[in-house]
Amino acid sequence: MNDNLLVGKLVRLSAVTEAWPEAIARWSRSSETFRLMDSGVSSPYSVKATKDMFDKEFQQEKPNNFLFTIHMLQDDQMIGDIGLDGIRWTHGDCFVGIGIGEKQFWGKGYGTDAMRIILRFAFYELNLHRVSLNVFDYNPRAIRSYEKAGFTHEGRVRQSLNRAGRRWDVVYMGILRAEWERMNAGQ
Repeated sequence: MNDNLLVGKLVRLSAVTEAWPEAIARWSRSSETFRLMDSGVSSPYSVKATKDMFDKEFQQEKPNNFLFTIHMLQDDQMIGDIGLDGIRWTHGDCFVGIGIGEKQFWGKGYGTDAMRIILRFAFYELNLHRVSLNVFDYNPRAIRSYEKAGFTHEGRVRQSLNRAGRRWDVVYMGILRAEWERMNAGQ
């Protein structure tokens, strides 16, 4: 049994704390960062609005959602967040969402490591069968990261997103527990 369920090679996942709303507000000030994480209109959040959302979201226990912050192992700096959303226990499936908010840590493997950790949590701790995600096709770095973590392309919604006067596809990807287990056999 793995004693370090929420620890990877580069990062660890941790409970959301009071520092999370401040980080979300800071990350939202970069439209580049925001546009990678959300399909909504890019606009900065205030710390108060983010804290209100945080308080409302976590006032009641939600057994269908799990949200974690991502911390670097080397210095424990919080660099992003990741979560499982909309778990359907009968079917054993959910969606995953991730954001590395600190731009200087993009493309360095932290997101891939965090995704591998959350998949281990989803499949071994929660006993889920599949995990799905969607990603914007203008984010090839994320698509490569998801492929490294074992996700397979399953479809796309063509020209679904309007960014800067151009239409973009939303790509859907998924991974089954058996695929993840084959990928991680012997580890």
